[in-house]
Amino acid sequence: MTIHVALLRGINVGGNNKMKMADLRAALADLGLANVQTYIQSGNILFESVEDEGVLRDRIEQQIQKVFGFSIKTIIRTADELRAIVAGLPFSDELMAEAEAGEGESLYVTMLLSEPEPERVERLHTFETDEERFVIAGKDVYLLFKQSIRNSKLAAQVEKLGVLPTTRNWKTMNKLIALADEMANGKSE
Repeated sequence: MTIHVALLRGINVGGNNKMKMADLRAALADLGLANVQTYIQSGNILFESVEDEGVLRDRIEQQIQKVFGFSIKTIIRTADELRAIVAGLPFSDELMAEAEAGEGESLYVTMLLSEPEPERVERLHTFETDEERFVIAGKDVYLLFKQSIRNSKLAAQVEKLGVLPTTRNWKTMNKLIALADEMANGKSE
């Protein structure tokens, strides 16, 4: 079986689309997904399955609609894909150090449902500055900020790439990999 990570978009944000993680785990276990576990309240779900990404995404979205009564979009990556994202960090140590000297979290990854159209990527480059940088690698967008992501014009434009996005900070990405590694080694909780 393959370890997958489902990344839900827009749950438990600003009091909207509220769901308890215990209820979400139970709902997904009812689908036959194995070893379902969650990380924090923002919709990071690890599980094992032999099904492919498209089938899993549809089944998870339908189950959430059925159990919780609202529509939530889902991005899925395998644990190996997450490892490749982290291993492929495109920013130099110098750029990372400069960004980390700023305020708050500096490094994020936006995972997309599919690759964006080249014209939209070109438009995104017009929002890149020395303070806000990005690199797109296939279906993943690496974002590096010297200031907060909260008021970022670049981050707002990533949402307009014409492809479903969901964003996680670097700490969360690494934690998801650690949890997947524990699951693979049979040490999950």
